[in-house]
This record gives sequence, C-alpha cells and structure tokens, in this order.
Amino acid sequence: MQEKSKRSIISMLMLATAILAGVGIGRIIEHRKQQVSMLENVQFIPQMGNDKLSQTLGLVAAMYVDPVSIDSLVEMAIPVLMEELDPHSVYIPKHEMQQANESIEGEFDGIGVVFNMGTDTIVVMNVVPKGPSDKVGIQSGDRIITIEDSVVAGRKIPQNKIVNTLRGKRGTKVRLGIQRRGADELIPFTVKRDKIPINSVDAAFMLTDKVGFVKLSSFAKTSYKEMSKALDDLRKQGMTKLIFDLRDNGGGLLDQAIYIAEMFLPNGKLVVYTEDRAGNRLEEHSRKDGKYSDLEIAILINESSASASEILAGAVQDNDRGTVIGRRSFGKALVQRQIPYVDGSALRLTIARYYTPTGRSIQKPYNKGEQEAYDMDIYNRFMHSELFSVDSIKLADSLKYYTPEGKVVYGGGGIMPDIFVPLDTTSVSQFYREVMAKNILYRYTMEYTDLNRSRLTDVANVKELNQLLDAEPDLVGGLISYAAKQGVKIDYQPTGRERNLLMAQLRAYIGRNATFDYSGYYSNIYVIDSTMLKALEVLED
Repeated sequence: MQEKSKRSIISMLMLATAILAGVGIGRIIEHRKQQVSMLENVQFIPQMGNDKLSQTLGLVAAMYVDPVSIDSLVEMAIPVLMEELDPHSVYIPKHEMQQANESIEGEFDGIGVVFNMGTDTIVVMNVVPKGPSDKVGIQSGDRIITIEDSVVAGRKIPQNKIVNTLRGKRGTKVRLGIQRRGADELIPFTVKRDKIPINSVDAAFMLTDKVGFVKLSSFAKTSYKEMSKALDDLRKQGMTKLIFDLRDNGGGLLDQAIYIAEMFLPNGKLVVYTEDRAGNRLEEHSRKDGKYSDLEIAILINESSASASEILAGAVQDNDRGTVIGRRSFGKALVQRQIPYVDGSALRLTIARYYTPTGRSIQKPYNKGEQEAYDMDIYNRFMHSELFSVDSIKLADSLKYYTPEGKVVYGGGGIMPDIFVPLDTTSVSQFYREVMAKNILYRYTMEYTDLNRSRLTDVANVKELNQLLDAEPDLVGGLISYAAKQGVKIDYQPTGRERNLLMAQLRAYIGRNATFDYSGYYSNIYVIDSTMLKALEVLED
C-alpha cells in the first residue's frame, strides 16, 4: 500500500508532463531506400526454449495444487521484466493497444464532437465538419443529457468514462438525448460512429503581419502533411518568421520529426543518427533544400517536450538554423521498436540510442529498475529551482559540444534552450485564484459563448474573432458580476497585471469555445505568455 501511495503522489506531482513510459516512441524512417526501418513490426515471436522461466511456468501449469491461468501469470510477469530495463521499454496489453496507438495513428472511431464537462454536463464545444454528428445535425452548444436512455448529466461521471461510452467500433450506432437552447424537450439523435481524425497541429495563425505561429501537440502519421498545409497557408498571409511551439509535446513518430526538420534545413544537413548495441549507425540527412529553409525560426520547448520534439529542436539548434527558447526539455534519447504478439498485445523495446547532429546524447541519467527515481526528475527540477533560474542548472563541461558556428550546446539530459525563460510565478490576487480554482472563469466564458453562439459561429478567422471581442464593453466586469452570484465577491476594481491576466484568460477561453482548433486560444493568451513574448521579441529584433 505504501508503494502505491508513493506512485500516486508522484503522478500528482508530475501534473501534465508527458512522462508515460514509452512517450515519444521513435519510429525511424525507412533509411532512404537502402536500410530497413528500425520500427518495422516483426511478424513473429521467438520461442523461449528450455530456459528457467519457461520451465517454471510449465511446472506451475502441470503440478500446482490449484488450477492456474498461465496467461494471467505471463501478463503479470512481462511488465515486471520490463521494469528492470530502461524507463521506456514497456509491455502494452491487448486492451490498451487501441488507445496507445491513437495518438500516433492520428485517428479514432467515434461520433465527432469536441465536448467539455466543466459544469458536470456534456457541452458540445465543436462538431467535426462532415463528421458523424455533423451529418445528423448536432450543433455547437448542444448538451448531451442521455446516452442510450441513461442520464449522464449532473451525475459526476468521469470524463474518460464518457469518452469511452461515445467511442466505439466504426459502423456501430449510439442514441443521444440532446438539450438545445430554445427547445422544451430533449431532441433524439442516432449517430453512426466513424473514423475521426486527430489533428496534431493545434493552432496556426499570424501573430503579427510577418510572424506566424504554429502549435504542434504530437508527432503522428499526419503531422508532416498538417505542417506543410499550415506553413503554406501562413506564407500566403505574409509570414517571413515563425514561432514553432513544441512545449508539452511528448513526441511520437520520429520519421515525422525528420520530415518536418527537413523543411527548415538546407540540403545535406545531418538531422539525427542512431546507434544500436553493436555500434551500427544510421544517419538521416536532409535530402534537398527545405521549402522553408529561408524562414527565421524560434522553437519553444519546456520540461515536457520529449523524444521527437527534442530531435527536431536539436536538429535546428545544432545546425545553427534557429533559436530555441524556453526551459530544458525532458531528456529522452532512446529508440523503441514495437513488436506485436499474436494475441494483439505488444512490446515496445528500446533497441538503440539517438544523437543530435553535434554528436550529443540528450538522454537524462537513469538506473535500470529505478522507475520511481526517474519519474521524480521533473519534481526535483522544480524543488531545486531549475524551472525558475538558469543558474540552478548544472551543465557538465565533459558534455560540452560546439555547433558549426561555434555555439556551445550540452548533452546529458535534454535540450538546453539558447534563451532560458523561467516559469512565471508572479503572484496573483485572491479573487483570481478563487475564480480559477472554482472554475468560475471558465463557466462564465461558457455562458458568454452560449449567449453569443450565433455571432461566434459566423467568425471565420482569428482576426474576426478578435474584432468581435474588442467590441465587448467590459468582459472583466461581466466576470465580476457572475462571480458575485457564485459567492465570490471583490471590493476593488482589478487593474494592471491582474486585469490583463483576467482579460487574456477570458478572451482565450471564449476563443477556444468559438473555434474548432486552438488558434482562438493562443492568439489571445500570448500577451501573458512570457515564452511567446520572448520569441516575438527575438524575431522582431
């Protein structure tokens, strides 16, 4: 019980960091028509032979006093074996495979809605265009009250359980009872589940007349295609400089990171190389001048940027191609190969290490079998003030490397940014803390979105959204009045930083509610985002 408690505490401390074992799984691209992909799934499982483990299982099956499920014992044994290797070699049971592959496959089967349960009711925020729900007439702002005749509103059902209920096998149907503003009774809908794309480009818009912004949340099968479209669209709008946000991006398919890195590099530049235990080395070079090799770039990273994100950031940094801004990245430089079992489960086994173009490994230290200590790294960075002060970061001279232009870079534990931006811990008022802690600010933006749904639906882009919000008389005053009805009162008028903080949050959440992607969010939150502001300053200098 004590061990379980420790693991629970660690999970809470990690917050939103992508430390799941196997995060940022490296899928190395087919090596330019000459070498076999390091992530090609094998089609067989080797027989174990007459080793002690096989003998033990055989003895238990044949002689143990009670009937025993050998399959159950194996399911328990394999994860324990993996724990004695590195932190990223993992066993994935059959029932977890679908969810494990969704983020890298770039799709899942569902009804095609983006929803939120901030008020314990399923509120449809957006509907996937031409998706299953769109085809039957479900709209943004609808409330899902029943699923298959079971009431789900006001019952404090965990959001992940709702997700699992709405998702299902392609072609199956689900019956929903929808509450819609202006209708007295529930409206019945039957939705046929279908393939739903998962976009990895969360946002892409022009931050200024010349500076574009792209937020990439993961590296999936469609990431390169999505990035190409986003950058092409921004170029048409006048982009000559780019802020590329990889913060909280835990990685994914490494071939996609290589493809995207090539977009920014001249011909013949080393992107990444890997080495296995036999010393076999595979190198990946850019094959031609990248379409955006003339673009000025600032890449944003933080302690949750891992694996493929670090490969891309490292390629840009080591080739003196752009400026990396933010905080030290996670530090994962191990390549996993996914090996399927005949029952549908799989093993993700570390088979190589990867290195940035200057030859540095950015894998942070670990001891085999000590997963808990490895998981505590981000917490320890916080406790040692590394997230707040660059002076708290200890960089070993023995791991010092030089880029072609003479810039010093370091290995041994993540990508150290060229420009460090500390975690913002500026104190805020009691009112701000309370409206955020009680979810009042978000609920107010939901109410605003509902009341202004028709106007927001007509918004075509970020510029039109911000023009609409600029015309609002007093969003902060509306929040204060709304909060007072919820029992949170304030005896002064917010000014200065507090007012800017509240206004940015209000506009960002309304923008997120109004747009299908996160462009409406990031285009408004950047005014209080110190890392984005630093990137903008660097690019405009």
